[in-house]
Amino acid sequence: MGLKLKLLKYPSVFVVYDRNVEGYALKIAGSRPSLAIDATEQNKTMDTVLKVVRWLLVSGADRKALLLAVGGGITSDIAGFAASIYKRGIRYANVPTTLLAQVDAATGGKTGVNMDSFKNMLGAFHMPEFVHIDTELLRTLPKRELLGGAAEMLKTFIIADRDSYDKTLKVLSDGADSKDLEPLVKQAAKIKWKIVKRDPRDEGRRMVLNLGHTYAHAIEWWQNTHSVADPYTHGEAVAIGIAVAARKSEEQGIAKPGLAAKIAADLKYCGLPTELPCPEEDLGDAIENDKKVSGGKINFVFIKEIGSVVVKKI
Repeated sequence: MGLKLKLLKYPSVFVVYDRNVEGYALKIAGSRPSLAIDATEQNKTMDTVLKVVRWLLVSGADRKALLLAVGGGITSDIAGFAASIYKRGIRYANVPTTLLAQVDAATGGKTGVNMDSFKNMLGAFHMPEFVHIDTELLRTLPKRELLGGAAEMLKTFIIADRDSYDKTLKVLSDGADSKDLEPLVKQAAKIKWKIVKRDPRDEGRRMVLNLGHTYAHAIEWWQNTHSVADPYTHGEAVAIGIAVAARKSEEQGIAKPGLAAKIAADLKYCGLPTELPCPEEDLGDAIENDKKVSGGKINFVFIKEIGSVVVKKI
């Protein structure tokens, strides 16, 4: 079903969009109320959420309104969180415009913002009404942003689909045409939704989706606190986190020898980083404050083999 038909069922729609996709977003919005935000990690804060909430209030949004987020994962995180708290919760939906958002951030209902350089420390579970995926948008993405999204795709396939993992590597080596990526994007979203549906509040099986993210979020914290000139993107940090998880999986005897080298080689082949930007001990504070920590232990995702993972407390 096209986006226009999906929106017809809602009595009022309010559009929040990333300023970088303004032309595309305004075509969707038409005469509907719309608000541009600067969707950056620095602006992913409660101040921006409150800006959206105040705009909804001034614009006359009631509890039957739909908040439509058009942009990448930061946009959907901010808009989803705003929707979850405005008048005790209104509906929202996502039109993800990046590969990373299409395969990961826009689905699953996790919303939130950063606090004091810690990633997604404030947030809520709030399921979107729908996620409208348009893979044609991928044609306009810079290569670095496309590869960041590919890291999240590969993460999903390491969890549950060896065949799609191999296909993704081939597509990326051939130039990552959006037509070739389309079935893989939809497969990644399908796998994530299947996992989320069984565990919407991240209390069990859904934890596998955190593969690579313990170290990814710690890297992002370290970059923010050290004012790194050219920081890794979220997807690049996830790629490093996956490589670290693979090494630790071998060290713990969970994976057979050779897995870490293969995964690192695959990521490098795609143009993704695999090494920590700092000594591992420098990430300790961020890991200790990670929201996945419970009772002094963290639920860490180990890789048994490509297509199979296991969560263990460490």
